[in-house]
Amino acid sequence: TQSTWVLSEDRMKLDYVLGLKVEDFLERRLQTQVFKLGLSKSIHHARVLIRQRHIRVRQQVVNSPSFIVHLAAQKHIDFSMKSPFGSGRPGRVKRRNMKKGTGGDAD
Repeated sequence: TQSTWVLSEDRMKLDYVLGLKVEDFLERRLQTQVFKLGLSKSIHHARVLIRQRHIRVRQQVVNSPSFIVHLAAQKHIDFSMKSPFGSGRPGRVKRRNMKKGTGGDAD
């Protein structure tokens, strides 16, 4: 149903629905949710991570920062399986450092 988009089940009354503001919908964007969950350093970093396909919602990789996250899917936002931030292969610099023999821990 549409009730799980913006309002929780206990707030599905006419007064709450009529009291919705634009900010309530902007809070449901994937870009905002990634930042609020602490997966990114800033709102701009969240947008970059999403566009570079590092973020998934449930099992689906999403590359649209404006993706509206349902309340039920909010707890399933995580890094992609193929992302270096998740459990994917190491990034370019870490692979280069491992090839050199420094172990890839240098920043």
